[in-house]
Amino acid sequence: MDTRTVALAAFASLVASGFALVTADRWHRRRQVHHGAWTIAMVLFAVGSFSLWWATSTGWSDGVFRVFFTAGAVLNVSWLALGSIALLAGDRAAIMIGRVIALLSAFAIGVMAVAPTKKDFIATEFPQARDHFGVLPRTLAAVGSGLPALIIIAGAVWSIVRLASRRSPALARVQRRNLVTTPRLVVSNVLIAIGTLVLSASGSLAGRLGEEQAFTVTLSVGVVILFVGFMVPSVRTSD
Repeated sequence: MDTRTVALAAFASLVASGFALVTADRWHRRRQVHHGAWTIAMVLFAVGSFSLWWATSTGWSDGVFRVFFTAGAVLNVSWLALGSIALLAGDRAAIMIGRVIALLSAFAIGVMAVAPTKKDFIATEFPQARDHFGVLPRTLAAVGSGLPALIIIAGAVWSIVRLASRRSPALARVQRRNLVTTPRLVVSNVLIAIGTLVLSASGSLAGRLGEEQAFTVTLSVGVVILFVGFMVPSVRTSD
């Protein structure tokens, strides 16, 4: 057991949990869709981080890896992307897309709950999905993480291009209702994209740090960047 890995996993869990409380409070007081989407994303992030902390502390098992894989690889990024969509396209479009994501999330949870495993888990080895799960769970993870990540990155690029041309990345109606200025929309989407890329960088770090260390490092750094990005559009310029 690497104490640094355990500590980083615990740190990511605590930050994500605190973050979820902040966004939940914002949603409760303002009822803005991007806060609700980010609350769900951060709850999933906290669940995945806690599962990683548990595994690094006590060892990997079937149940722990299912929770870690479902919350982190399959579900999390879709709800992150929904927050970006709400900021750029408005609440109405985000609510419609959110209903679809909710149905797909329920389907994915059901699949992951009953998906058979191909081999036993070794407590001291970081599991690989390709070694334990069949095609459907791995496809859900690829689609659930890859497509939303592209949407987040595309939203960041769109924001930068629109700002460069001195136009708002969001519709004027959306901007007035949410009280989010153009520069803050751009900064928020760029930071969210960077945070998403950091969270995806664990594979490139694994060769140097090892799988568990790579995940704990990227989780810890990524959640801090996401926290900053999410808070940017939430800060009021005036009351």
